Amino acid sequence: MTDNNEIEQILEKLENLEDEVVAVELLSEFNRASSELGKLLLNLDTSLTHDEWKILCDKAQSRLNQIVKKIDQY
Repeated sequence: MTDNNEIEQILEKLENLEDEVVAVELLSEFNRASSELGKLLLNLDTSLTHDEWKILCDKAQSRLNQIVKKIDQY
């Protein structure tokens, strides 16, 4: 999960991007990935075993990390 300071830095970086289209695209990707991870962490899907849940959380965290790295490249 991303803490508030990291989120502020990400948003500031996106706000300062010259290419607004890229900034919107990256923000959208970040929001989707954050939302996906957040939903998994709340574990509202009772049909998942703990191991299945853990695998999905790891994948979602990895995706979020990839997007943050992508944003950091700008």
